[in-house]
Amino acid sequence: MERHRVTPRPGWQATVEEQGVIYPLTRHPDGSLRPYWDESAYYSFPLAEVEALEETVAELHGMCLAAAAHLVEHGRLADLGITDPRLAALITESWHRRAELPTVYGRFDLRYDGEGPATLLEYNADTPTSLVEAASAQWFWMEERFPGHDQWNSLHERLVDAWRRQAHLLPPGAPLHFAHSAGDELGEDLMTVAYLRETAEQAGLATRAVSMEDIGWDRISGRFVDERYGFVRACFKLYPWEWLATDRFGPHVLDTLDNGGGTGSTLWIEPAWKMLLSNKALLAVLWELYPGHPNLVPAYLDGPRELASTTGWVAKPLLGREGAGVTVHPAGSDPTPRDEPCCYQGLAPLPAFDGNHVVLGAWVVGDEPAGLGIRESAGLVTDGYARFLPHVIV
Repeated sequence: MERHRVTPRPGWQATVEEQGVIYPLTRHPDGSLRPYWDESAYYSFPLAEVEALEETVAELHGMCLAAAAHLVEHGRLADLGITDPRLAALITESWHRRAELPTVYGRFDLRYDGEGPATLLEYNADTPTSLVEAASAQWFWMEERFPGHDQWNSLHERLVDAWRRQAHLLPPGAPLHFAHSAGDELGEDLMTVAYLRETAEQAGLATRAVSMEDIGWDRISGRFVDERYGFVRACFKLYPWEWLATDRFGPHVLDTLDNGGGTGSTLWIEPAWKMLLSNKALLAVLWELYPGHPNLVPAYLDGPRELASTTGWVAKPLLGREGAGVTVHPAGSDPTPRDEPCCYQGLAPLPAFDGNHVVLGAWVVGDEPAGLGIRESAGLVTDGYARFLPHVIV
């Protein structure tokens, strides 16, 4: 794994915007606009290294599914902060019926420096973004700048195939709605959903776009409807389950949740069982089940334990995103747990390449490793000011 500096293409901003990355710049706290899509550098990997990473991701995904099964079988959903008995029962039912429920994708965030084993930092299995730049923009960048090279990137083909293979699980005769929040100011959620909708249409599915805010509740029929008053029978939503289940329409979501039994009225994608994987408490459960595993970092739910005097730790809210609420504590810091539920994970500082802290985003489609996206940040926490860099296999 190496980082290389390179001159960006002339007109790069317009190019990536045409390819769906309509958010190529990020406004920083000082008011300046700086590249989010950053092609002033790229990373290269030998094929053997990528194959080893693929094996690691496949193993981690299997371990996460085993941890989800453990949580359900031992009635431990309260460890995830899921204390509503009804919601817990519906998640449990969703897990038991998972073979009947469509599921699409997820993203592992990994610490990797090109030398030691890759280690899991977290798993976003419900609403991962940075998909458009990983699947599309960096592929076209490679074809233009490095023709004849390869890339760890089968995302597009695998997404189309996933929709095609699972089409029989969707309600017959109904369009598949694709929903994002209109509150998305940057357009990242909009384009992520638009891209996933395109892959579904390439798989032969009838689709319809809608914003989450335009989905309403029809009291007469007892169904969710779109802005045209069409029934929302199946919906891919880039909207976290913890919001969907608890906002104003939460009770209706639970009343009409289709878990594959045919008794509900709305089939949501990702399914409710993904709440078991998108919660940071999963990291502590994994360490409990696989202590000392080379691809895991020690993690606990009741406090930093021995991490306070050894490696230091990172406190992560169970449902935080894009680094929100994450705090870094070196060894010797006050080990008092935070008031809010957190996962306390061993401090594994991101490796620095040319002074840039890098995290690998390894994608899974269905149950298969599918590609790689790389983000860099100035600090140890990969937050909303991180940059996306392309890569090649050499």
